[in-house]
Amino acid sequence: MLQQFNEKNKNLKVYIDGKLYHRDEAKVSVFDSVVQGGDAVWEGIRVYNGRIFCLDKHLQRLQDSAHAMAFTQIPSNDEIKKAIFKTLEANNMRDGVHMRLTLTRGKKITSGMDPRLNQYGPTLIVLAEWKPPVYPPSITLVTSNIRRNSPSTIDSKIHHNNLINNILAKIEANYAKADAALMLDLYGYVSEANGTNIFMVRNGQVLTPHADSCLPGITRATIIRLCMDNNIPILEKNISLTEMYTADEVFVSGTMGELTAVSAIDGRKIVNKSTKSVLTEINKLFTALTKTEGEPLPF
Repeated sequence: MLQQFNEKNKNLKVYIDGKLYHRDEAKVSVFDSVVQGGDAVWEGIRVYNGRIFCLDKHLQRLQDSAHAMAFTQIPSNDEIKKAIFKTLEANNMRDGVHMRLTLTRGKKITSGMDPRLNQYGPTLIVLAEWKPPVYPPSITLVTSNIRRNSPSTIDSKIHHNNLINNILAKIEANYAKADAALMLDLYGYVSEANGTNIFMVRNGQVLTPHADSCLPGITRATIIRLCMDNNIPILEKNISLTEMYTADEVFVSGTMGELTAVSAIDGRKIVNKSTKSVLTEINKLFTALTKTEGEPLPF
């Protein structure tokens, strides 16, 4: 599974600090913190039918992450929204769009680790692409040797750009010819996939790992809310690999790929021993929500 270049994205306009650039000219300084140390926070956001899905929740997480990282001169949500609207309008985008919103600590006066060298304020980047959900109908996972960060190292509550942990796990999955890596926490319980949250279904009940080492994803929270609102039993708990192997259904969730079934983990096929698919039911609820919920575009 490898994303392919979309010709529709050939002439994208990318927003960087108040200006729009052709994708070939969209650049940041070599002194920017994102280049110097991956020192930035980001959000992945989707646009459906003229609405930006869960925009306020994404912006709140961006603000929280930037605040936790002690960024200064953080732009307001209103300022960020204007940048998003400007970018989408310039690209004539209203549906089938995925945005990567990045806020770096900004440019440094000289290279170095010390945030006191950042004296220009943050760099805001809005990269919007024509991009449908990136996964096929089902994917395979392989358990990675790379453990998911705990709050004692890099807290997953900060949605930061330092993704080496996840990338190393994805490299393992690539060599194993699996679609993605399943990552465990430091205690050996399932945490998440290298780029998505994970759920399992057993006897009609939906289970998902505690958001301790995994990212508390926006799509993850939406699924939990949909289950609670529609009388689908759901529980957050520590989950072992054996429980995942023997689940009726397993699926991953995220903004870029939405909800995707997992067909096998470490070569063990996921066999639905039930007479129905809970994932199908949740997927219908999620799809219906994307058609009505979100921030309307002003153009």
